[in-house]
Amino acid sequence: MIQYLIRRLIGAVGVIFGVATITFIMVFLMPGDAARMYAGPRAPEETVQRIRELWGLDQPLPVQYVRYLARAAQGDLGRSTRDNRPVLQAVLERLPATLQLAVAGLFVELAIGIPLGIVAALKRNSWVDNLATVFGLIGISIPPFALGLVALYVFGFLIPIFPLGGYGTPLHLVLPALILGFGGAAFYARVLRNNLLEVMGEDYIRTARAKGLSPSVVLRRHTLRNALLPTVTLAGLDLALLLGGVVVIEAVFGWPGIGLQAFNAIRNQDTPIIMGTVLFASTAVVFINLAVDFLYVTLDPRVRVS
Repeated sequence: MIQYLIRRLIGAVGVIFGVATITFIMVFLMPGDAARMYAGPRAPEETVQRIRELWGLDQPLPVQYVRYLARAAQGDLGRSTRDNRPVLQAVLERLPATLQLAVAGLFVELAIGIPLGIVAALKRNSWVDNLATVFGLIGISIPPFALGLVALYVFGFLIPIFPLGGYGTPLHLVLPALILGFGGAAFYARVLRNNLLEVMGEDYIRTARAKGLSPSVVLRRHTLRNALLPTVTLAGLDLALLLGGVVVIEAVFGWPGIGLQAFNAIRNQDTPIIMGTVLFASTAVVFINLAVDFLYVTLDPRVRVS
């Protein structure tokens, strides 16, 4: 177990290093001049040059890259070129809102997707199964931003049940969480249905039924435990990705999370915020993935030998 986790940890460090490198290169290939944008279009060239020297932008790209990695390894992600705040502080300030939306969206996905997948598998080829299939196709096909705009128009304007946007109360959370979880619920329902049908055809399930165990016991003790293993992995990855910020949902609903912050940083060419957000999101994905791997190994020890 320890050797397996050490191998995964070494791989995680490599992934974070690769993401930091690619992000650094892509950001500095972006058109525009961050120093000029910070100083303003009418600022004299001498002022812009002093800002470049202050931020180290006048140094060769390899020197900037080494300095960036050295600071990032110490937890220093730089300072925002927009308001001169530390990047880590800016990201952590937005983290509670993103965490709240991510957990709520994942809850909606699982609360709808798992029961629907179970019922669809138990009622195979029935109208319930067909309805779940249609729901899955609709949920996966509709873009979240389009569904979010429709939901805002219907439930925020025509039938003003929920606020049109913002953050701070449970009512503000309902619509973003439902829209965020709609597509995921459809996906989980299809995945769990297929996994259940596959597991229900295994020999040990037929043996359990032949022993006289009730259908509910077979489902609970044997079928679900094995069929839910891929769902556990997917849920962990989903949570990690959601913690990186859901740009579309946060932008549509004005949710002050990490994704909206990254979107605004791209518009303002705030390169330290862009790089810090991407690095934070990738780190969250990697370490939550490690936690999921540990849970997966605990549930299925056969994974340790792979």
